[in-house]
Amino acid sequence: MAGTPLCRFRSRTIARVHAQNASLDAFPADGAQLATGPTLPVEERKLPWALLAPLVQSGIIYADLRANAVFLLLNPNATPVGAELRGATAPAWRGMAPGSRKDHGFFSIPSTEHATPCQAIVLCESAIDAISCHALYPSYRCLSTSGARPDPAWLATLLAQGQPTYCGFDADPTGDLMAQRMRDLHPSILRLRPHAKDWNDLLRQLSH
Repeated sequence: MAGTPLCRFRSRTIARVHAQNASLDAFPADGAQLATGPTLPVEERKLPWALLAPLVQSGIIYADLRANAVFLLLNPNATPVGAELRGATAPAWRGMAPGSRKDHGFFSIPSTEHATPCQAIVLCESAIDAISCHALYPSYRCLSTSGARPDPAWLATLLAQGQPTYCGFDADPTGDLMAQRMRDLHPSILRLRPHAKDWNDLLRQLSH
C-alpha cells in the first residue's frame, strides 16, 4: 500500500506536520481506537459505527500519532488532496492538514466511488456534520465544504451532474448568510436547514 495515493498523501503530510510538532500516521487496521479511544468521541457525538467503519477500512478516516481524527478530502479521481482534522486534546479544536487544497476535493459519505447516480446531495460545513446528516438522511450523499464556503471551485462541476443539491449549512447567522450567498450564486441549490445548530447537534438530540 506504500505507493497508493493515500499513503503518499500521509507521507507528505507527516513531513510537513512534523515541523509543526504534530504528525499524521495510518489508522490502526481494526479501527478500535476510533471507536473507543480519544480520537473521535463516537458515543458522545452519536456517530453510528456502521457508517464510520467502511470509511476507516478504506483509509478515508484515520488517526494521527496524537490520536487526532483525520478526514481525507478526495478529488474526482479519488486522490487525496487534503484533510480535515479534529483534535483529541482539550480544548477542542479543528483545522486542516498543512497543504490541503479545499478547492480540489471534498470529504463525502458515501465516498465518490460508492455514490449512486441521481443521488441527492447535501453540502455540510464539516466532515462530522456530513456523517451526522447522512445518519439522519441515509438516502442522501453528504459532502463537506470544509467550512461555510458558498462557492468552492468544485461545486459548479458537481451541480452540472444534475443531482438535486441542498445547502445544509449550520442554523446560525454565519450558516444562514453563507447558504443564501450559495443560493444566489447557484439558484438550483435548495436550503436544508438543520432543526438544531448543526447536524451533529440534531443527531445527538434525536438519539437521547
